[in-house]
Amino acid sequence: MRVWPGQPYPLGATWDGTGVNFAVFSEHATSIELCLFENTQDRDELRIELPERTDQVFHAYLPDILPGQLYGYRANGPFDPSKGHRFNSHKLLFDPYAKAVGRGVRWDDSLHGYTIGDPRVDLSFDARDSGAYAPLSMIVDTAFTWGDDRALDHSWHDTLIYELHVKGFTKKLPGVPERLRGTYAGVGSEAAIRHLKELNVTAVELLPVHYRIDDRHLGDRGLTNYWGYNTLGFLAPDPRFATAPDRAVWEFKSMVRALHASGIEVILDVVYNHTAEGNQCGPTLGFRGLDNANYYFLSPEDPRYFMDFTGCGNTLRMGHPRVLQLITDSLRYWVQEMHVDGFRFDLATALARESIDANTLGGFFSIVQQDPVLSRVKLIAEPWDSGPDGYKVGNFPHGWAEWNGEYRDSVRSFWAGKGVPANQLALRLCGSPDLYDRTGRRPHASVNFVTCHDGFTLADLVTYHKKHNAANGEDNRDGENHNRNWNCGHEGITSDPDVNALRDRQRRNMLATVFLSQGVPMLLAGDELGHTQHGNNKTRAASANVFSEPTDPWGGCRRRRMVHPGWP
Repeated sequence: MRVWPGQPYPLGATWDGTGVNFAVFSEHATSIELCLFENTQDRDELRIELPERTDQVFHAYLPDILPGQLYGYRANGPFDPSKGHRFNSHKLLFDPYAKAVGRGVRWDDSLHGYTIGDPRVDLSFDARDSGAYAPLSMIVDTAFTWGDDRALDHSWHDTLIYELHVKGFTKKLPGVPERLRGTYAGVGSEAAIRHLKELNVTAVELLPVHYRIDDRHLGDRGLTNYWGYNTLGFLAPDPRFATAPDRAVWEFKSMVRALHASGIEVILDVVYNHTAEGNQCGPTLGFRGLDNANYYFLSPEDPRYFMDFTGCGNTLRMGHPRVLQLITDSLRYWVQEMHVDGFRFDLATALARESIDANTLGGFFSIVQQDPVLSRVKLIAEPWDSGPDGYKVGNFPHGWAEWNGEYRDSVRSFWAGKGVPANQLALRLCGSPDLYDRTGRRPHASVNFVTCHDGFTLADLVTYHKKHNAANGEDNRDGENHNRNWNCGHEGITSDPDVNALRDRQRRNMLATVFLSQGVPMLLAGDELGHTQHGNNKTRAASANVFSEPTDPWGGCRRRRMVHPGWP
């Protein structure tokens, strides 16, 4: 195997038509080995130490490597949790810049950098090798025939967003070919596009499609992370939404091309606030093993522990330039290479935390605002996180729209008869000028919705008074208790025609409110058809046989379409 010096940029594994350049950042590693595998079952790997190091980037060029090659990294360095260092060369690591996934994770105790069961917990050192169980990165040729595809650049005031889950939307949608159900190709199918066009949808907002993993404890209980907010690879499309793992990039691009040809933009729900590695007791899968002290926001008092502003165990260190580079490189890749039209940022307040305090005019937002690529796409913030002073509705900079939680709460409360002051409701219907106009932002800064993936569906909002999350296996403790909802006088599904008529009317009332308000309307997939989750308002950890293949999202309470083709 020939090994040449290569270049420190671009980061990741880059196929140039004749060979592959490998480049990976680590400030504190003493050496990094590239590990090559022949197939997903291969336990014998070829290890090649990256020979060059430039500006804290280890790199090499291998002229004999072709697309389809499986690889990972091993990093040598100090194991000193008290200083934030968790290097362990026995752990195979996923490339943060991988563009494709060759093999998913196979849970095993060896994936942890410490010995499970050791009384010293994460201070212990585990020498078992994880090579047979860790996820593998894959070299991919990103060449694609786009034809005349280009950014649609719909104006905000002409935008209707449809939030969907790739599998949930296509698994049982009538007309989608059986082999394409649950896939990117299914979203780009004629039947799916016809449904979207009948609703006058101008943009689909895809729940996370970056490569993510299911937490081990979910698999042990027969559950799966349905939403997908557990990212490990920020440039790789999740292969589980492809007809075959090695077709994920091609099928995603084909989906985008088909949607664009029908006048529909593609917005990605992205999770840059945390990763799937969790807190100090989580597995060592990539970032932790490459440079834990730089990738993660650690406690200033005791770097053994993680600052958690996300409720998911860790927070990416937004104050580090290489973390900012990873995020912006990822965003540009999805715009320039994958042709997406915008992003919705999960827990966007966490992206403003260069320190404990959140600053929505900080480094990340300044970089995006001046970037000639990113500043031109649709940018939507979920304007809160779980940290101190994390609720930032109305506080994001110009150029950003926001999920308007104040709108959701007011409209829900009004139609549930909870009592909303007339002036407050008027502000929400008129683009929330109290939130946005004070800084000169227009009504399109407000993304208006009453339901989204997180919480009750529209049908369940008027059918259930309490959450019914038994399928999640957490004794109904998970999920929001304060839903501002009304079951119309009966808990659950009923055959009473008067109750059903009232529920139908209430759903139409709320949809009409969203569509007639100033701002950008957003519709949750299936709400137009009465999709029910039977009272489950927290499908983050959903039963594999109940929600991964959803309970007929195209039926539910009614099959009658609730949105007239002429709206809005």
